[in-house]
Amino acid sequence: MQKDPTADPAKRSRGIPPTVLVLLSVGSVQFGAAIAKGLFDAVGPGGTVLFRISLSALVLLLLWRPNLRGYAGREYALAALFGVVLAGMNLSLYLAIDRIPLGVAVTLEFLGPLGVAVAGSRRLLDGLWVVFAATGIVLLAPLDVLGGNDLDPVGVAFALLAGVLWASYILLSARVGGVFPGGTGLVISLCVGTLLLLPIGISDGGYALLDPKLLLAGLGVALLSSAVPYSLELEALRKLPTRVFGVLMSLEPAVAALVGFLVLDELLGIRAVVAIGLVTVAAAGASLFAKGGS
Repeated sequence: MQKDPTADPAKRSRGIPPTVLVLLSVGSVQFGAAIAKGLFDAVGPGGTVLFRISLSALVLLLLWRPNLRGYAGREYALAALFGVVLAGMNLSLYLAIDRIPLGVAVTLEFLGPLGVAVAGSRRLLDGLWVVFAATGIVLLAPLDVLGGNDLDPVGVAFALLAGVLWASYILLSARVGGVFPGGTGLVISLCVGTLLLLPIGISDGGYALLDPKLLLAGLGVALLSSAVPYSLELEALRKLPTRVFGVLMSLEPAVAALVGFLVLDELLGIRAVVAIGLVTVAAAGASLFAKGGS
């Protein structure tokens, strides 16, 4: 039976400029994170991330209908490792935003992809982006550096861990994409992540995970944070140079801070705003002036 094209967000988006698709993706992810934070009181970070990963897997299974059989054992092992990283990255981020503002957490997490972008480079210009990012870390560090800072150190640690896992996610995603067609590898990884997160999610959320209203909100998180942005980004990358895509994605920390203010009433001090600006500039510069970038 032929699939209805209107059921695929990527197909519906083909008339939209690719830059707009990326910006919609960035906004979607951060609004999804804000909704997720609103669920923490009911099901905890563990229950919320279980909603996100499991329902994303279900949505993408129905949307793409991938063939999950016929691969070698080591290929499934690669997808499983990707699922471990994916689950850990999202759980770490949710544990971070449970303790520190969304904009700050995303800024610290963004150091992961920034590190991948400049790793191994000996160019002076890339050194400048590292200095900018390092200055942002110092401004956000809860170590009384350059004055007091009331950020929860555990939240900062979880955000940095999410960044390390995001860097691993980037490196693994290229390998998974080369082994599995389309989104097959991602779907397998999401299923593995769901299994890993089940005990954590049930421990945090308990019977509240079965509440229809919370399930609906969890579906919203899954759609906004995973299914919709991933589809939009795939479509944008068909038309947009990787370098430009990277620059647009570097707006995530600033968008996260804005969404945190508008949706969660999170006010940031001047140091946090300056730190977010520095990391955003570093990420944009590293993408814009990437050596060999297309």
